[in-house]
Formats: sequence, structure tokens, C-alpha cells
Amino acid sequence: MSPEQHEKKTEISAPLPSARGSVEALIRYSVADLLQGRREAILEHDGAEYRLRITANGRLILTK
Repeated sequence: MSPEQHEKKTEISAPLPSARGSVEALIRYSVADLLQGRREAILEHDGAEYRLRITANGRLILTK
């Protein structure tokens, strides 16, 4: 991988209202950064584990 591909590409989008009524900016993550060259990763949310994987067709699947 080139050095440019290894750089973190976190972008902040236009502010959007949150459920609480405040304005928050969205953060964008590259799947390549999350998976770090692998095809699967485990994401933890609210005490549960979710599996994020890239299929043979290049699609993303998130399962509990």
C-alpha cells in the first residue's frame, strides 16, 4: 500500500441535528482504515458484538 492509502481519512461532514436537538458533525471513516487490510472486524456497541465483513463481491455486511 502506498503512504497515501495508509493515511487516516477522517472527514467531518456538514452539521446535522441530533436526536437531542443539538447540532453534531458526522465523522466519516474509511472501511480500509477500520479493517486494516483484513476482510472482517468485530465492532462493539452497547455491550454487543457485531461483525463487519467484506464479501467476495466487495459488499459490506454487518451482522450481530
